[in-house]
Amino acid sequence: MGGSSGPDKLHGKYLGNWGNFGSPTQKGIISYALSANRQRPLAGTAHAAIFNTWRRFKAQALYFIPPFAIAYLAVDWAIKKNEYLNSKAGRLAEGEAAKEATDGGSVRG
Repeated sequence: MGGSSGPDKLHGKYLGNWGNFGSPTQKGIISYALSANRQRPLAGTAHAAIFNTWRRFKAQALYFIPPFAIAYLAVDWAIKKNEYLNSKAGRLAEGEAAKEATDGGSVRG
């Protein structure tokens, strides 16, 4: 096994520093390094975030827009109907309809 045969206090044999365990140097392996202050860890994130968000929104739109639209229309109809029934004209119309119903007439005209 590589490394010097000098004793290590903990393990008994010294293998060398990290990355240098005493084996012969390898040939044909090229490594490149880039300084930490020259790297761009956030390169393209703003562009990718905008277009990825749009792509995900477009894919899910048909799942949430129709139910929200139906719910909005139902609530809007209920609010308008409530405002009409609590108005003077609505009370008169419903009062006449209720009177006709109790008298045995038709409910609506």
